[in-house]
Amino acid sequence: MIPKPIKKFIDAFSQLPALGPRQATRLAFYLTSIPKATLHELEISLRELKDLGRCERCFFLKEANLKVCRICGDPKRDREIVAIIEKETDLLSLEKLGAYTGHYFILGKLAEKGVLETAQKLRLEYLKSRIKSEGGIIKELIIALNPSAIGDFTAIMIKREFRELAGKITRLSRGLPTGGEIEFADESTLESSFEHRE
Repeated sequence: MIPKPIKKFIDAFSQLPALGPRQATRLAFYLTSIPKATLHELEISLRELKDLGRCERCFFLKEANLKVCRICGDPKRDREIVAIIEKETDLLSLEKLGAYTGHYFILGKLAEKGVLETAQKLRLEYLKSRIKSEGGIIKELIIALNPSAIGDFTAIMIKREFRELAGKITRLSRGLPTGGEIEFADESTLESSFEHRE
């Protein structure tokens, strides 16, 4: 009954976060109704996503022709201040504020079990060795993880691991609700949490 290309689209896109089969079905039928030129532009933009790589300094996304992402490559940003965040969308939320001029370090999605994945442990080891090789100590390490039990547990572990490598270690203040996510915080709450970090 449903054409094969639509069924294939639904199967693929229903696996994406926040879509599911019903939304994927609606999206598939919507896309069949838009002009072919617009559909072609969407196809190109999807294809170009596979050309992105990870920044070797912070693990944010970067264009294939760049060695590091645009933030790490910006000489105006303060390398002596590093914010450890969970995911890319947290970086985008903090950047919207326009108040932070340091660097970021993406840890990766925290597991609900409260245990760091091997890849996350390796990333933290990499950050430690990078700090040591670039002077041994940074001015400030900001732990900008979600205010949840898992975020709190991870923050305690990071504080312990990095206490000799940062002049001060701060955490976003509790203007963010416990269990909330940085990505969904409104700008004024997020700005207040960032300004009053402790």
